[in-house]
Amino acid sequence: MSPDPNDLSAITPGHLLVGKPLRALPEHTIATPHLNNLERFDVITAAKQQFWRRWSSDYIHELRARTKWTSSSSNLAIGTMVIIHDDNLPAQQWKLGRIEALVPGKDGHVRVVHLRTANGICWRPVHKLATLPMEA
Repeated sequence: MSPDPNDLSAITPGHLLVGKPLRALPEHTIATPHLNNLERFDVITAAKQQFWRRWSSDYIHELRARTKWTSSSSNLAIGTMVIIHDDNLPAQQWKLGRIEALVPGKDGHVRVVHLRTANGICWRPVHKLATLPMEA
């Protein structure tokens, strides 16, 4: 905070969040030491389900960015793994596919792709796909 070696103040999360130390005491952790094994299992299962619901609603939908002509994006490539958006299924049940072939439009941009899925090959428009972040 300051170059003075006698200044003992430290940077806290409050400094990062609001620019100054927080004045409120942290909330107490609710401890449940008296849970039996079945109740503990139910609590852990509920936490996992809540995490999955949150992840699928936030992260998977974020992959399908809707830039809509405001910026150009790179064309898809053969071999790219994608999530296939299906209006009739919840996001947790969308299928995975790998791009097998590209069908460009008159302007040279890819409009439709042929995908290999677990059930065979299908065609989908690119706006129904979300590319998975893959490291090279």
